[in-house]
Amino acid sequence: MATFIGFNTVNQFKKFTLTDFELIKRDLINALNIRQGELPGRPGYGTIIWSYVFENQSSTMQENVKDEIQRVVGGDPRLSVSNTEVYPQDNGLRIELTVQVVGSYTSERLALFFNEESRRASYI
Repeated sequence: MATFIGFNTVNQFKKFTLTDFELIKRDLINALNIRQGELPGRPGYGTIIWSYVFENQSSTMQENVKDEIQRVVGGDPRLSVSNTEVYPQDNGLRIELTVQVVGSYTSERLALFFNEESRRASYI
């Protein structure tokens, strides 16, 4: 597997470099915190999940969220998703997904929380 090296200032105080899976996870959460169409010059980047946070929690809505997660993760050639689960939770959505780094055996189950009050996605 290639080594991925990137720069991060979120919750970092002295060491700003991230590598490999930590960098990939940071890039994923960045994509999920940007509403689709907000990034100048890249109208397809970001997500529409935020519009589903306020909807009734139906099976159709959950399938739409799963499809959107697949689309966002599919935009990163380093990742693939093998399983996604969506749960309504206090003041938002909890999404659990299993991601694998393409070209390696690194796989991890990630739990994300989309908080409607703070309008931020974060790992839990």
